[in-house]
Amino acid sequence: MAKIGVFYGSTSGHTAKAAQTIGDLLSANHDVTIVNMEDISSLDDLLEYDNLILGSSTWGQGDLQNDWRDPFSEMDDADFSGKIVALFGAGDSEKHGEHFASALGVLYDKIVEKGGKIVGETNAEGYKFKSSLALRESRFVGLALDEVNEPDKTKTRIETWVKTIDDAFS
Repeated sequence: MAKIGVFYGSTSGHTAKAAQTIGDLLSANHDVTIVNMEDISSLDDLLEYDNLILGSSTWGQGDLQNDWRDPFSEMDDADFSGKIVALFGAGDSEKHGEHFASALGVLYDKIVEKGGKIVGETNAEGYKFKSSLALRESRFVGLALDEVNEPDKTKTRIETWVKTIDDAFS
């Protein structure tokens, strides 16, 4: 049974709710710990896990949620080699469609730069947005959610995504 750390930053509660749902679904096959980023003391809290699921809502011009600010700056000196990482996050594809779920792309670039293996990309088909730093060709680097405009799609998107990442953590 794999030990997975689900770490999330959430201001409006959408990413927190998604983190809980993801953790609940994965807990059938894995030992899952869910942690709000505001409760960690340093990046070392994340690095204790070989299997990570990282979540952040997107703010401003594609920025990470505020609770990620200090830990993200610590990532410059971190080593994610050997870590399997999946990413998820919330955005608003209509009001902020020019930066939709871009926080995922910010995390992705840093994790890959520091040697981590990313799993759980998703098809961008069916989403309506202008641009995103989380987009690589026609796929998101993780699970993009829009609780503001498409709350009816969240449950299915999470369930489908969890099935795709479950085996990667075994």
